Amino acid sequence: MRISFKGDYALKTILELSLSYGKGLIKISDISKRKDIPLKYLEQILLQLKGAGYVNSKRGPEGGYYLVKKPSEITLGEIIRLMEGFTSPISCVSKSCKLKDRCNDETRCPFRPIWKDIRNMVNGVVDRVNFEDMCVSSEDMQKTKTANYEI
Repeated sequence: MRISFKGDYALKTILELSLSYGKGLIKISDISKRKDIPLKYLEQILLQLKGAGYVNSKRGPEGGYYLVKKPSEITLGEIIRLMEGFTSPISCVSKSCKLKDRCNDETRCPFRPIWKDIRNMVNGVVDRVNFEDMCVSSEDMQKTKTANYEI
């Protein structure tokens, strides 16, 4: 599995919105600056996240974006699959693989069990970790960073 800039930016955007969950709207320009995401690209990502039901927006001078779901209800795996497609190292072991993408030598392939194990391990992690967990991790990292500067 490889995460593109689009997937990485989507994960960072959901994390930013998770950190502000229940505290009001966040302007797209603030997300862009804080996460160093090009504004035009962020607009496209937010449209995709909105279309999938993860975020919503309010227009106007006091407008912005917010999460529709609680951070605890959104896993990294969901966002990765939305933005990147499958999480498998090779398409033929993806659970969403279409028949036309299957390998002709699938039943005799000596690599197939290894690719399935990798897929299962990756899915085990990204489907277990939700954005509430990521908020805690992010806040812990900020505390550690601040503590290191106080020395």
